[in-house]
Formats: sequence, structure tokens, C-alpha cells
Amino acid sequence: MLVPLVLTACGGDDEQAASLTGSPVDPPFTVSSQELVDTDGEPYSLTSDTDERLTLVFFGYTNCPDICGRVLGNLSSALTRLSEEDRDQVEVVFVTTDPARDTGEVVRDYLDRFDPSFVGVTGELADIEQVAASVAVGMGEKLPSGGYEVDAHTTTVTGIDVADEAPIFWSQETSPSEFAADIHALLEED
Repeated sequence: MLVPLVLTACGGDDEQAASLTGSPVDPPFTVSSQELVDTDGEPYSLTSDTDERLTLVFFGYTNCPDICGRVLGNLSSALTRLSEEDRDQVEVVFVTTDPARDTGEVVRDYLDRFDPSFVGVTGELADIEQVAASVAVGMGEKLPSGGYEVDAHTTTVTGIDVADEAPIFWSQETSPSEFAADIHALLEED
């Protein structure tokens, strides 16, 4: 039986929450079930298609000159620091904030440079906005054309548990060792 992942980290165990690098969200965000599209062109929802104990979600774009690649690189490196048991309980999902340019093929090619197991997601801009808003991720500045100034998007990584809630997030400055330590600590909780 799976238990919501960050129950004590965000629900009252101040010592555990203080030892995490990530920032607890209390009450946690409820993740939108809006379907997007994975890199194979199949419907993908952050609620119904994620079944690992911890899903790490990053909203970014493939033409990002710096931060997106650094964050994805740090996540990739963090996963190599985990035991096989921990690694098997974690999924990383990249959601583009630039669906006009980031087709499924473009996203897949981009993610394969970091880790082929990373899930890539795109879709209609309005659908991506809805999912992003549910976890308090900013999409950047709205342009008169209807799109976004993508280089102004939020650069946090959001943790989603098996209850489809987002009780924790990490900043772009989180190192691979900090990610790995937090992931391990969160997975140890029952």
C-alpha cells in the first residue's frame, strides 16, 4: 500500500521539514488532472499517468540558454546518486513552456541528452497553463501574440506524491547532492 509521500515533512514534523533542502508546501497544491501530450503523441496527465512514489516535475523549454539545462543536469546527476531501490520509485517529467517550438520529437531529443528515462510533455498552451497554475508555476510574461516570454518562466522543480498533491518544491540552485538527499529522505517516510 502506498502512503502519501511527504505526509510528515509537510504535515507537522518540523524537524524533518527543516532537514530538507526543498521547501514544504502546507497545505500541498492539488495537481491538475488536465491531459497533456507525451513525446510519443499519447495523452499524459500528471495525476493519472504518474505512478511512482515521487514525481519530480520541471517546466522549461528546449531553447533555454542556461537554467533549464542546468536543472535537468542536476536532476540527472542526483538520480545517479540514489540506490536502485530509490531510483525505481522516482520519475522526472519535463513540461515545455514553449509548445509552439517544442514538438514531441524536439523534447525527446533534448531530454535524451540528460536521461532517456525522463518523460517529456507538451500540449496546447492553455492546457499547460492550467497544469502549471495548479502547482504555482509561473509561465512567464504574456505577449501580445498570446504566447509567453519563455525566458521568464518559473525555474522550480515540484515534487508530486501518490496522492496527486505537490507538497514540496526545490529552487534552481538545488545541487545534485541536495536533490538526492531530499529524495532519499522523502522515500524513507511511510
